[in-house]
Amino acid sequence: MRRPTSLALLWFAVTGSAAAQNFDTVTVRVVPISQGIAMLVGAGGNLAVSWGKDATFVVDDQYAPLTEKIRAAIATLTANPVRFVLNTHYHGDHTGGNENLGKAGALIVAHDKVRVRMSSGQISRVFNRSVPASPTGALPVVTFTETVTFHLNGDEIQAFHVPPGHTDGDAVVWFKRSNVMHMGDLYFKDRYPFIDVDSGGDVEGVIGAAGRVLGMIDDNTKVIPGHGALSNKAELTRYRDMLVVARDRVKKLIAEGKTLDQITAAKPLADYDTTWGTGFINPQIFLRLLYVSLGGK
Repeated sequence: MRRPTSLALLWFAVTGSAAAQNFDTVTVRVVPISQGIAMLVGAGGNLAVSWGKDATFVVDDQYAPLTEKIRAAIATLTANPVRFVLNTHYHGDHTGGNENLGKAGALIVAHDKVRVRMSSGQISRVFNRSVPASPTGALPVVTFTETVTFHLNGDEIQAFHVPPGHTDGDAVVWFKRSNVMHMGDLYFKDRYPFIDVDSGGDVEGVIGAAGRVLGMIDDNTKVIPGHGALSNKAELTRYRDMLVVARDRVKKLIAEGKTLDQITAAKPLADYDTTWGTGFINPQIFLRLLYVSLGGK
C-alpha cells in the first residue's frame, strides 16, 4: 500500500470518512477460514462472517457505500440475511454500514463506549480533524460492559472488552469452536498501529490486548487483524514484541526529558521503520502517538 502523503489522507484511512473515496473500484473479497467462517476484505476494516443454521453473524461492516457489495459477498456463502452485526470499535471504516444493515433487520451490538462516541462528534488533535455524530439508525441497539456471548451456528462467539488500547471501546471477538479471533484495530498486521489517543487509546492497552489474546490462542488459531492479511499466533507475537520495544525506547527518551521534536530527530525506531512504517501510520505519526500515549508534554 502506498504511504499516505498528508494528515488528511491519514485521517481518512483510520477513521473512515467516506467522502473522498471512490468505492466503485473496490472489490469485496472472501477469504475462507473454516467451515462456516470467513474473512471479508474490501476498503476499511476486515470483516468476519459466521453463517449456518441459526443466523448470519458479522463483525464490522466497513463503509456505507460498500453495503451492497458486502451483501453480495455474503450471498456467495449463505442465502440468509445478516441478523447480527458486532462492532469492534466506533471508527467509520468499521461501522459505516451499520445504518444500512440495521434498516434491513440486523441487530447492531457493541461496547457501551462505542455508542457513546458514535452519538456525538469526535475530534482528533493529532490530525486536526473532526468527525460528526453518526445517524441514529447507525447506533448500536445492544451494548455491553465487559462481555457478551452469542450461541450460534454450533459455535460460542464471545466478544470481550479490553482496557483502552486502539480506543476506549475496543472489543475482541472469539469464535471458540472455530478457533478464530477477530482483534479489530488492536492489531494492524505488519504495520505500526493507529493508537487513537483522542479516543482513549493507549499503547499499554494495545500491548496488553495482544498479550491477553496470545494467552488464549494456539498455533492453529486464525487471527483476523483490523487491517492486513489473515494472521496467526507467531505473527501476532512479533507485533506485540515490536510494540514493547517501541514503547520502551520512547519511554526512556521521555524520561530523559527529550521533546517530541528531539525524539523524532533521534529516530529511535529506525531499525523497525522500513518494515513496520509503510502502512496507514508512518514513522513520524507513530512516534507522535507513542509520545502522547506515554505522557509526553
